[in-house]
Amino acid sequence: MGEGSSENVRASSVRWEILRQALLRRRSLIRNPDDRFPGAISRISRKTTHGFNLIPRQLMEAGSDQDSNFRDSRICYILPIVGAPSLLLTQRVDRVADLEDFKISNRNNVDTTGLVCQWPSEDVLAHFCLSNRDMFKSKKVIELGAGYGLAGLVIAAISDASEVVISDGNSQVVDYIQRNIEANSGAFGATKVTAVTLHWDEEAASNMSNAFDVIVASDCTFFKDFHKSLATTVRNLLRNDTSSKAIFFSPKRGDSLDKFLQKVEETGLNFSVTENYDTEVWKRHHVFVNRDDSWPSYDKDHCYPLLVTITL
Repeated sequence: MGEGSSENVRASSVRWEILRQALLRRRSLIRNPDDRFPGAISRISRKTTHGFNLIPRQLMEAGSDQDSNFRDSRICYILPIVGAPSLLLTQRVDRVADLEDFKISNRNNVDTTGLVCQWPSEDVLAHFCLSNRDMFKSKKVIELGAGYGLAGLVIAAISDASEVVISDGNSQVVDYIQRNIEANSGAFGATKVTAVTLHWDEEAASNMSNAFDVIVASDCTFFKDFHKSLATTVRNLLRNDTSSKAIFFSPKRGDSLDKFLQKVEETGLNFSVTENYDTEVWKRHHVFVNRDDSWPSYDKDHCYPLLVTITL
């Protein structure tokens, strides 16, 4: 085989090794794929441990091998605003998965990305919500595809929103969201906060139609099969008012974002795309583009989230 074919086989081997390690149940058996393939993870994966690192965090507790819940860790997010509360989130440990996750995913036609990690776009969305918290005051807000719910919890803790609904299509993820709401309930003041399993189709969203002033979402446009139903869900959920809007943060990821925006237009919605929307995010983006060691696999197309604003 030529050099190119050899490289492809090598990448394939690395991916299988990463999956093998993710499915091992005991940490004592887990090894870093980089031990077998030096530098491999940074070459084939865009995933990062800290991302833009806009909200400081500390590992408070991680399960042990003897703990039946050893896959979970407790992370304290320290909101960088004077007087703001810290948020304690239970999340999966990096590189740990379970075959049951995939069975549930296939059975319910949902993906497992919300269980994998706190994705960088969620960090950016949470930072944006902190910086623009007046946008949510006295508003009814929903987060779509929320994963562990960081952005929704931030809105609930600092904005005086009237109600925050934190949703995901994966019931396992929603269980984590509910635990995180309960763990931080003292931070929400008078804001009503709920967790909801929400699939992106008209029927599932019909009981909440025309209900929300603001929709927020991050990195929800990757899977093209869901573009039409996601655009329809946004249209159905937005309150019928010129001031209502959806705020999405999504990398381009090839033509994935463009394809989603086509469905947005076909659904009768309007949108705008902003590249430079925050001074600190823009500054860190340029640091990563210049190959900062903290994110060696950074690529603008796959990693830098654009701000998409969708209106009626």
